[in-house]
Amino acid sequence: MAPEVPPVPLPHSTADAERLLGPGWAETCRAAYRWMILGRTLDARMQALQRQGRVGFYGAATGQEAVNVAAGLASGPGDWVYPGLREQLVALVRGHALGTYVHHLFADARDPAVGRNMPCHPTAREVHYVSMSSVIGTQITHAVGTAFGIVRRGDSAVALAFFGDGATSANDFHAGLNFAAVSRLPVLFCCTNNQWAISLPVARQSAVPTLAAKAAAYGLPGRTVDGTDFLATFGALTEGMAAIRSGGGPQMIEFVVYRMTAHSSSDDPKRYQPDGWAADAAAHDPVARFTHWLETTGLLSADGKSEVAARADTEVREAIREAEATAAPEASTVTEDVYAPPRSPAGH
Repeated sequence: MAPEVPPVPLPHSTADAERLLGPGWAETCRAAYRWMILGRTLDARMQALQRQGRVGFYGAATGQEAVNVAAGLASGPGDWVYPGLREQLVALVRGHALGTYVHHLFADARDPAVGRNMPCHPTAREVHYVSMSSVIGTQITHAVGTAFGIVRRGDSAVALAFFGDGATSANDFHAGLNFAAVSRLPVLFCCTNNQWAISLPVARQSAVPTLAAKAAAYGLPGRTVDGTDFLATFGALTEGMAAIRSGGGPQMIEFVVYRMTAHSSSDDPKRYQPDGWAADAAAHDPVARFTHWLETTGLLSADGKSEVAARADTEVREAIREAEATAAPEASTVTEDVYAPPRSPAGH
């Protein structure tokens, strides 16, 4: 068994937390911790079920919880979320029911997509969370199109476009940033750089020192943030969205994180990641870093830690139990919402 790697401490005081999170910073921290533990618990359980053949596919977001939870808590109900591959937790934090998401993972009759979407590709209309396509980068231009509509309607919403490091090499990235910048659209481009585009490291994708530097080519401000630091991430998101809402135009934030698991349940990272990667990733585990900070500041006790873990485990297991007890979609549903009903000839 590998030795436990101590987390890199977060460089923040409680005064920093209040400055970055606002007056209700302590409760925001507690809520964030509960969501991060739920996300970590869900990932672990679903990965095990995929290995058992009980779900067909699963792409974990382990190591990206700080970004996902911060985005869910910092965004408003009118904002739109265009996910990349690992932002499902954003939808849950914004109010999408855990049970509904798990029904989607099992592709059963209570799945909103009735089994048609690939697992981990949910859509949650009630919280403005648009289904991903798995085609790299397409969600970027979709988010820009929504932002154009936001301006036409006179709304104060922001479109959040999430994408990985590899998507910064895709055509939609360049077209999306250029159009948004020229039109000064309310888009926050969120690059979650987990340092691997499947098996390709960032150094072999781009020669720029940071991916955020690419924003300057299109006249956008870009900044790089430690995406394993919840407090810094939340602060960057709220600051960026506030500037956009005030008419400042689009921005790009690069959140540097560590992919702590395989790209998906179909991948073996041991074939391409260097020795020491796993230990370095573990030291930057956003959940471990935030837990350590909460304990150090007195916001999390041992009993509270156990209570949150037990509650998350119960919620995830209950959602799975209910999904596994649900029947598969009826075969007759395969053409529902695909073809329009035939129209009768004129006069009939």
